[in-house]
Amino acid sequence: MNTSINAVGFTLEQKQSDMVDSKLKRISYADDLIVDLIIKIKHDKEYVLDANVNFKWGTQAHVSGEDYDFSAALNKMMDVLDNKIKKEKDKVQEK
Repeated sequence: MNTSINAVGFTLEQKQSDMVDSKLKRISYADDLIVDLIIKIKHDKEYVLDANVNFKWGTQAHVSGEDYDFSAALNKMMDVLDNKIKKEKDKVQEK
């Protein structure tokens, strides 16, 4: 899985980058299912995290999370991303 993290409009601090890396370990079970994961982080008044996931079988998914707190926004996005990966995995296993 190739992972790309882009901060738009601000500089991502090392602490925030480490937090993202530690949260990505939560979906490590899907390393062989995902071709690449692109995360864009925007910060104006609140943090908006958008993730695009490209699966091996050609499906794409887009998830996002937003909050005034960086870690809360990251947790929201990771919850949605985790559920999306599980659903896609189940769909493929059914076929």
